[in-house]
Amino acid sequence: MNDETRCGEVQRRTAETEVLLQLELDGTGKHQIDTEIPFLNHMLTLFAVHSLCDLQVTARGDVEVDDHHSVEDIGICLGEALRLALKDKRGIRRYGEACLPMDESLARVVIDLSGRPCLVYEVPLEREQLGSLAVENIREFFQAVTNNAAMNLHIDLLRGSNTHHKIEAIFKAFARALKMAVELEPRLEGVWSSKGNL
Repeated sequence: MNDETRCGEVQRRTAETEVLLQLELDGTGKHQIDTEIPFLNHMLTLFAVHSLCDLQVTARGDVEVDDHHSVEDIGICLGEALRLALKDKRGIRRYGEACLPMDESLARVVIDLSGRPCLVYEVPLEREQLGSLAVENIREFFQAVTNNAAMNLHIDLLRGSNTHHKIEAIFKAFARALKMAVELEPRLEGVWSSKGNL
């Protein structure tokens, strides 16, 4: 791995989970996902494909108790890996946004890789469960990513009726917005901030 490669690798072990996550920002969407939570596998696959990041995730946790610990810790690892991959954020466009449909659902995601964690999550979801995933833990996932990547993340579900479609639209929009935010602006010599750092 050379200094120009934008990669992050995080291994997290607790009494509740064990997660290994590898992220390469300048990839082609290659992915190998095994979290023990099939719906989350599906969403992380969509994230990789639509962000063009290469992503490998292996996670084992106390899913027989609840999926909360695994979902949150995977989010922690993704946020940490993103922060590592961005290094000093030199040359990145910093901001990204996407408004994306999935059938009847429409989601908008806006990102600022500002160094200041803040999540605004306006996503009404009626169902409590999708497969083995507790739907309320989607917010916990994005909160963990936000905190550990130190990003400003706004997620708004503008419309929709099918819970699967709603969450899929959110993950795809997040992927596209992140792809935009991490892209390099060739005219930038430093970071895109009047303060001189992010």
